[in-house]
Amino acid sequence: MQLVINTFGSSLRRKDGMFLVASGGRKVAVSPTKVQTIWLATGVHLSTDAVRLALEHHVDIALLDKYGDPYGRFWHVGLGSTTRIRRRLLELATSPDGARLAAEWVVAKVGNQATLLRDLARTRPDRAAAIEEAAAKIDRIAAVVAAAPPTSIDEARASFMGHEGVAGREYFAALSLALPERFRFQGRSRSPAKDEFNCLVNYAYGVLYSLVQRACLLAGLDPAVGLLHTDDYNKPSLVFDLVELFRIHAERVVVNLFASRKVRPESFDRDRGGFRLNADGRALLIGALNDHLDQSKLHGRRRLKVRDTIVYECQRLAGRLIRGLDDDAEVDLEVFDLEAAAEFVDAPPREEDGRADLDGL
Repeated sequence: MQLVINTFGSSLRRKDGMFLVASGGRKVAVSPTKVQTIWLATGVHLSTDAVRLALEHHVDIALLDKYGDPYGRFWHVGLGSTTRIRRRLLELATSPDGARLAAEWVVAKVGNQATLLRDLARTRPDRAAAIEEAAAKIDRIAAVVAAAPPTSIDEARASFMGHEGVAGREYFAALSLALPERFRFQGRSRSPAKDEFNCLVNYAYGVLYSLVQRACLLAGLDPAVGLLHTDDYNKPSLVFDLVELFRIHAERVVVNLFASRKVRPESFDRDRGGFRLNADGRALLIGALNDHLDQSKLHGRRRLKVRDTIVYECQRLAGRLIRGLDDDAEVDLEVFDLEAAAEFVDAPPREEDGRADLDGL
């Protein structure tokens, strides 16, 4: 379970070997054996005894700023699983397992692309054949990557990224075809964006980078140790690797904005021969992106908000690195909620009355 405490004025203390959470007159006891990570927002009181209880049970405590981004954490002096995760990622860089994991990421990314194209084809019968053809080409690329022979990531990197690039060209050409004719574009462009679509999608990607980096830190993953993207000074290579799994959310949101005729020329300013979002454009995009990220969906066997699937996948990766890539157990991603606290209260009974002792701080 991920214990999230984000109500201003709440407190986390230790009582009878349990975490005692208090907020607004309510008190809940939670067993440290049920918790993997504790996330504390601003304005939460934390006792050193609670910190020690967490460290004794190898429970990570992350401190979040008002935007929900981690700025610090408590570690056991032995560091525990975090060192194992970092070491395992470094080991994967020289073993076939690294290429296997990278192949999974590429297949997942291009699979998402094919799925979105087929969704778009169903609502655009006049362009369905061309869009479906692009999706079929992407499927074939995914099959080639999935069937790649065992090798090291250094040997497979160029091939994987080449296949990913070919799929990307097919994908964005089909996305352009799916847009209203006024906003069709010629391939990807970054800085500056040469058209409205790329301007919107580049900004949305930036939001996803932040969410993925946050999820890596919360899961104990080193953002700088990647596989597909090479290492460099201050380069968050793992973030660049993992964001590929989630770009589809940005692309789906932007395509829907065009399809619903919400994109207007006045949402952009001209900059260095390209396009830049102005305040109105940013408000439009961020509102739509947040609405999408807050939607609940079935992810594996769990129903999660889309934004929580990013945390879930990073937690799942950390678990696979520790236990082995074939151990793909479900992640227990429960969020602390005082209104639903009875679902996970696990306090030991008092001997004299058989009830949980939640009195007093």
